[in-house]
Amino acid sequence: MSRTALVTGANSGLGLATVLALARAGVDTVGSVRTAAKAEAVLAAADAAGVEVRTVLLDVTDAAGGKDVIERIRPDILVNNAGGTAFAPVLDVSEEDARHQLETALFGPMRLARFAVPHMRERGWGRVVQISSLAGRITYPLLGWYQAGKHALEAASGALRVELAGAGIDVVVVSPGGFRSGATEEMADAVERHRGTAFATAFRRMDLGFSIMKPLWSEPETVADTIALAATTKSPRSRYVVGVDAHLTLLVHQATEPFAMVRALKEGVVRRVTGL
Repeated sequence: MSRTALVTGANSGLGLATVLALARAGVDTVGSVRTAAKAEAVLAAADAAGVEVRTVLLDVTDAAGGKDVIERIRPDILVNNAGGTAFAPVLDVSEEDARHQLETALFGPMRLARFAVPHMRERGWGRVVQISSLAGRITYPLLGWYQAGKHALEAASGALRVELAGAGIDVVVVSPGGFRSGATEEMADAVERHRGTAFATAFRRMDLGFSIMKPLWSEPETVADTIALAATTKSPRSRYVVGVDAHLTLLVHQATEPFAMVRALKEGVVRRVTGL
């Protein structure tokens, strides 16, 4: 049976790779972008890859626009990928910026799911794929509001999964570790912005940590292939973890989290490593 997928944030990086992976899998794929120029870039990439995709203009923080897009496309598969990393100390982020972060990471995806699920119920089949990250399970300094959005998205998705299971609709979380994206440039910008502040050393060391971990990172195409699998397989898992770094980090987290003393020691190590 032919399926239609809507992938948000499809203009570059993981979103673009996901659009191409789904199209290769035979899914009628629509990628959302925020400008006409980005739409042209997606279509050019699809042409170069030898697949056909469609594009639609959408800002996921626009409720009316989101409802209109869902009504026009009526997707069987919704991949909530749009979002961005926010490197900043928690108390340095204005309430307005924090709300925008949560609007993009939490309210936007769940709103699109709310609009899409009635169409999925009519068909007796549907798939909501939520793109999270290690930040949905683990907390580090300097990423507080980004992690708040991902933690909340995973909590809401866990409840939604149970609520929709009887309707033949699967809710799947994909949690990649590091992969090539604009996050490295965002970190470099954060290092520059915080020079001379109390957090300057922490940002420099986090940037160094990125460099050290890069050999363990995945390619966006590898993550995209997992997303396509989660979106199309007959019986998906509730969660897919992608990347050597992600598996190792979660293994350490799961082994130490139950023990309060170990958690305290781990936080102490983080503080020493980051200079906090």
